Amino acid sequence: MSDKYVAYVGSYTDTNTSKGLTVFDVDPENNYLTKRLEYTVHNASYITTSYDKRFLYSITDLGVTSFLILPGGNLKKLNTAPIRGMRGCHISLNRANTYMFVSGYYDGKITVLRMNPDGSVGKISDAIFHRGPGTIAERNFRPHIRCAALTPDEKYLFVVDSGIDQVKIYRFDEINGTLHGIDTIHCKLEAGPRFVRFSSDGRFFYSIKEILNTISVYEYSLGPKGPQYKMIQTISTLGPKFSDFSAAVYFRFTDDEKYLLCSNAGDNSVGVFRRDTETGLLEQLNVLPISGKYPTSIQIFPDGNHIFCTNYDSSTITFFTINYEKGLLVENGAPMAIDQPNCSLLMKVPDYSDPNPMP
Repeated sequence: MSDKYVAYVGSYTDTNTSKGLTVFDVDPENNYLTKRLEYTVHNASYITTSYDKRFLYSITDLGVTSFLILPGGNLKKLNTAPIRGMRGCHISLNRANTYMFVSGYYDGKITVLRMNPDGSVGKISDAIFHRGPGTIAERNFRPHIRCAALTPDEKYLFVVDSGIDQVKIYRFDEINGTLHGIDTIHCKLEAGPRFVRFSSDGRFFYSIKEILNTISVYEYSLGPKGPQYKMIQTISTLGPKFSDFSAAVYFRFTDDEKYLLCSNAGDNSVGVFRRDTETGLLEQLNVLPISGKYPTSIQIFPDGNHIFCTNYDSSTITFFTINYEKGLLVENGAPMAIDQPNCSLLMKVPDYSDPNPMP
């Protein structure tokens, strides 16, 4: 029996008819999606899964909603837990699925929550508000936490704040579920750092800068006093011809980490980069239009040679064949309509049995 795949797309819901979280069947032969059903999650602006792919978590107006992923890919709601603050924008978890980290864009707060053994979200164990003024009155006049990522050893948490142009590093106390600040990476003023990602070998991390439209590459190691890092490259996310009104929105590695893909809103493009796995350095191969407006996330189909992109402003999903060596994108099929998509996931359908299946 061949593997089956499912895709999840989270959407904003305030100004349209979307229920928030849409499930799609994945056609791995034609590299296309077919809508299956929707679940009601108000403003599902970010979704993620546990490392073992048994649970899905979504931002919602009330905090975070948890789901059990059923055989076949449908979902069973477990609970909605409050974060006691304004709506979050990003979720991350540790590998054991015992803690969750929720980033707060609007209130500049990082919230740590304990996870329950059944995969549902538990109570808050710590919360820290960032302080300080930003550099741009209209966009960065106060803290805006965009992302939080554990280091590969899970001893430290990197918290990305686009409002004050910093990545704050916290020591994570796994026993008590608390954070203790130890260092700060100061980005260039008006850079707008948005996301950080570590290579799987733990030797490098990458930071995408929304306002500067750049990706910075850092060497990373663990010294006797904590994390050690050195920036070794900064490269543009844009091509030689680009829109003056652009923002670097999203980036990800391919599964083998030999390539990196990023999306640019305003310029409405996707950049394809070759990554040297030994040095960590990036080489821009091409930046091409994505046939949609405000691309927010990129997913790779199981064959590795096709992608889809969610486009917020045009309310579409667009599909492409990708040639990594040449950095070329060729549109594959017609765009699909979906209200204001902001995030997505594509994964193999789980093969375990649910002890309490959905009726």
